[in-house]
Amino acid sequence: MSFSVGIVGLPNVGKSTLFKALTKREVEIAPYPFTTIRPNVGMVAVPDERLYKIAQVIKPKKITPTVIEFIDIAGLVKGAHQGEGLGNQFLGEIRKCDAILEVVRAFDDPKVENVSGKIDPEHDIEIIKIELELKDLESKERENLLSKKPIVYLLNTDGKTLYQKPKVEHLTINLKEELEISELSEKDRNELGLKSQLDQVILACYNKLDLITFFTVAGGEEVRAWTVKRGTKAPEAGRKVHSDFEEKFIRAEVVNWQKLVEAGGWDKAKEKGLIRTVGRDYLVNDGDVIEFKI
Repeated sequence: MSFSVGIVGLPNVGKSTLFKALTKREVEIAPYPFTTIRPNVGMVAVPDERLYKIAQVIKPKKITPTVIEFIDIAGLVKGAHQGEGLGNQFLGEIRKCDAILEVVRAFDDPKVENVSGKIDPEHDIEIIKIELELKDLESKERENLLSKKPIVYLLNTDGKTLYQKPKVEHLTINLKEELEISELSEKDRNELGLKSQLDQVILACYNKLDLITFFTVAGGEEVRAWTVKRGTKAPEAGRKVHSDFEEKFIRAEVVNWQKLVEAGGWDKAKEKGLIRTVGRDYLVNDGDVIEFKI
């Protein structure tokens, strides 16, 4: 089961543009509200150079990155908590997500309707904040509060429009350009010297969720990255690899990815005494390479 991030915001701020650029999937993008009625869902690989450095020494048949799920949710309007627009559906979808990626309009384009009526990121952020809080007041559930979910703010800019920066920590990206870059081949991107900023978005969400990555090498057959919450114990991490591993867990062998690479592989790392044997109480560290023993 992967962790999920809901892409939210007012209508026509660039949510579906971001989703399309992230997932390379065809979605309908239009200059009017509520184009996205049913949420679009896509799996996105988490960028991690360590995976490929491990693969260089292991030389596996297969390399598999870990993934995070992004969900493009219908635009919210003022009064959503009372069902305005697609409010009930919007808020219901957010409830299922582990984190929120809020896209905020910071561009002016007369061809794209602006439901807010002005370019004011702080104002737009406040609208959604209030709607989430009002919905929480109606909720009987205290453990899944919408307004308490981890949130990453992304300002969608055109590089020309002037606006007052919001007080919250945020990323600033031109999503129209990002979509154009995503549609180019890697060769064309390199020739034009274009570099995407989408990796920053993915990693910002990953870090906001307090996630870490561990790796397995499957006897040299496959180098694979896995995602767990920080503070996860070894048997629980083992369940990610196989459902039986948590119950049948005996011990695990662990080495830091960098030490593995420097040693030149698993067997060489073992010869040098770099691989440790750990038990059920071991807390998995970011960058661990683990072999589970059952």
